[in-house]
Amino acid sequence: MTTAVTTAGEQGGLKRGWITISIMLATIMQALDTTIANVALPNMKGSMSATEEQISWVLTSYIVAAAIATPLTGFLAGRLGRKRLFLLSVTGFTIASVLCGIAGNLEEMVLFRLLQGIFGAGLVPLSQAVLLDTYPREQHGSAMALWGVGVMVGPILGPTLGGYLTEVLNWRWVFFINLPFGILSLLGILFFVPETEQVKRRFDLFGFALLGLSIGALQLMLDRGQSLDWFASTEVQFEATLAACAFLMFLVHMFTHREPFVEPGLFRDRNLAIGLIFIFMIGVILLATLALLPPYLQNLMDYPVITTGLVLAPRGLGSMFSMMLVGRLVNKVDIRLLILTGLILMTASLFEMANFNTEVSSLRIALTGVVQGMGLGMVFVPLSTISFATLASRYRTEATAMFSLMRNIGSSIGISVMVTLVARNTQINHASLGEYLNPFRPAFQSMTLPGGIDPASTTGLTYLNNMATQQAATIGYLNDFRLMAWVALASIPLLLLFRSPKAAKQAD
Repeated sequence: MTTAVTTAGEQGGLKRGWITISIMLATIMQALDTTIANVALPNMKGSMSATEEQISWVLTSYIVAAAIATPLTGFLAGRLGRKRLFLLSVTGFTIASVLCGIAGNLEEMVLFRLLQGIFGAGLVPLSQAVLLDTYPREQHGSAMALWGVGVMVGPILGPTLGGYLTEVLNWRWVFFINLPFGILSLLGILFFVPETEQVKRRFDLFGFALLGLSIGALQLMLDRGQSLDWFASTEVQFEATLAACAFLMFLVHMFTHREPFVEPGLFRDRNLAIGLIFIFMIGVILLATLALLPPYLQNLMDYPVITTGLVLAPRGLGSMFSMMLVGRLVNKVDIRLLILTGLILMTASLFEMANFNTEVSSLRIALTGVVQGMGLGMVFVPLSTISFATLASRYRTEATAMFSLMRNIGSSIGISVMVTLVARNTQINHASLGEYLNPFRPAFQSMTLPGGIDPASTTGLTYLNNMATQQAATIGYLNDFRLMAWVALASIPLLLLFRSPKAAKQAD
């Protein structure tokens, strides 16, 4: 696709700076919304008189809509022009956010969250594509560092900001906060971002329908699986079958159709293909850790919401620091070495978290978060750079959409698997620990116990059961942290498959 972005790349540093600020505001706004509403759900549930399952649709509707709409970004950017699509997306997302804030009942909230997901789906891939085209190739590492700050720090700081707004004001401000971001971003894009040429390309409705059906069914299965006991439920079995069949049909259609919805040539670039697998695995770790830590701190260690947010905030600071550092090193050091360093930091922090207990200090949790945030930053920025280093520019918008989609699917699968493992391992561990809690064991008979913890009394048995439940859940969380550490380690061999950007350039 021939674009006007070459002149944008040659523009003065001042205009390039305004472009960066404008699209970063949109990126941060969308990235914050992936987690900021989570902590407000209990307050939202009471305000709307909803059940636990009903209020979960506030999150599900957004995730499913965004996942289905993300692959559309490349086609719409070509048909409408990237700037027009960007303006439409920011405007729609901002208006939908305000509508969510004034929603009077659950039905309205779910509808407006659907709109939020549809309009917000393209913000992250569009911002990445604009940055890659605005900066010359030798500055892509620095550009991806700036972009990564919004994408990575947004979800990390979301619970902190959401908890603060909910406590100090009310849950509606979780959505109203997007209004100033949206207006500023809209003005910046309108005045500074250059337009791209429109490309006449036939829309493959059947291909999009198959891909959308597959992604939607997968997201529904992942979201509802835990509450429905997974494959013991007919609904989950149907959704899994539908997702698999639709995806297989999509693959066959993509490789046999003249003008498929997703161009197969996109995956002939080795770096992009490996990068998509890599970002999927990183997605498993990124949001799964953030999904596990708040309930661990609040339910097992009795942390209030605001304290939980403050303890998790240093993770974002670690990411910001490492991204800025990597932005300077990416053109001086082998990118694969930077990613390896990041994976080692992530692995070390996760193994450290696997040694936590309910008496762990806030300082230790915060320091572990800083190390993990630094590791994620050192992986995310170089990975975003090397994945697009050898890709033809005409595929860029479509490729960034696939990159975001794979990260989101990895996050959804990671959260569902880890939450399920915590629930099941808690039951298994409780049963194992319960075997030791009876008055006939020599350990109990040889000690003089206060009545409060005497297993021969009802009060003592209740106390010991609660203690066993807490310890069983703790072991379940720690096992998840250890599993994610092994996922990070398993990603390392993929580094050998990447082509060095310099070597690829010489070969070409």
